[in-house]
Amino acid sequence: MTDKKQAAPSSSSTRTRRQVLKQAVGLGAGLAATSLLGGEASAAPRIRSGTFTTSDGVALNYLEAGRGRPLLLLHGWSQSAALYRAQILAFARHHHVFALDWRGHGESEKPEHGYRMARFSRDLYEFIRGMGLKHLSVLGHSMGCGALYGYWDNYGGRYIDRLILVDVGPAMTAWPDWSAEEAVEAGALFTPQTLHETAAALRGPDGIATTYGLVATMFTPGYPADQLALVVEQNLKLPREYAAKLLVNQAEQDWRDVIPRIDVPTLVVGGEASIFNPISQQRVADQIPGAELLLFGADEGGSHFMWLENPEKFNEDVLDFLG
Repeated sequence: MTDKKQAAPSSSSTRTRRQVLKQAVGLGAGLAATSLLGGEASAAPRIRSGTFTTSDGVALNYLEAGRGRPLLLLHGWSQSAALYRAQILAFARHHHVFALDWRGHGESEKPEHGYRMARFSRDLYEFIRGMGLKHLSVLGHSMGCGALYGYWDNYGGRYIDRLILVDVGPAMTAWPDWSAEEAVEAGALFTPQTLHETAAALRGPDGIATTYGLVATMFTPGYPADQLALVVEQNLKLPREYAAKLLVNQAEQDWRDVIPRIDVPTLVVGGEASIFNPISQQRVADQIPGAELLLFGADEGGSHFMWLENPEKFNEDVLDFLG
C-alpha cells in the first residue's frame, strides 16, 4: 500500500486498535452457532436488521450498526451480509455500517426476476438514495464490485466519497481472440463454453455439490472445513436457478471502460492465492487515479475470501484507509 500523508499512529494506539479488532473478530467467529442479531458481548456494537423495498416491490434485508460516517458493505455472488459479521463489529466502532443482502440472497426476498447486474446497480442506487446516505464509503467484494461499476456507469458515483474494491476481475469471461496476457489482466476465469457449463451444473441435480466445489476453490487449502460449510450454507440461500442466471450475467460483463472513470479515493484489495490473478488487481489499481493496492500474501490467507481468512488484518487495513 502506498504511504499515507498523515502521521503514523503511535505504538500504544496501534495496540489499542488491534486489541479492539481481535475482540471483534472473536465475536464474529460463531457465525452460525449463534443468532447474528443477538448474543454479542455488552461492549460490542449492537447489530440491527431492517428492510428496504425496491421500486419493483422486492424487500431487501440489511444489517446496521454503529454511528458516524456511513460505510456500506456489499457482498458477492451467492453470499450474504451475515458473512460480514466480523467486519460489521469492527467497523461499527468508527462508522455507521450498513450491510445489504442483494435480492434473492441471505434474508432478502427471492423474486423470480431481476438477477442481472443492471437491476442490482439500480437496487444499490435506490437503497443509497432511499436511506439518505451521503458522503458514503462503499466496500464491495467480488460481484459487489460489479454492482458498483454498474452504479458508476449509470449514476456517476453519486453520493459516494470512497471505494474499497475487493478482488474481482473486470472481465471474467475471455473472448476467443484474447491473448493470454489480456485474459490475465482482465482476471478472466471462464470461456463462454465453461461459463455456461458451470451455470448448467449449478441449476442441475448436482447443484449443491457444484456450489461446494466452487466455493472451496475460493479459499486456501488450510481454511477449516466447518467454516467452509458455513459459507456454503449462506451461499445456498440463493436458489440455484437464480444463482446460475446471475453468474452468467455477472461474468459476461466487461467493466474495463468504466474503471478509469472512477474519481474518488480507492483501495483495491487482492490475494496472491486468489482465483483472480493478482496482476488483474494491479491493473484495476493502475486504471484508477491515485488508487492504492493491497495484496494479501498466500501465507496471510490471501484467497478470494481474505476478509474471512484473515479478518484482523483486513479490518485494520480498511480502517487505516478510511482514516
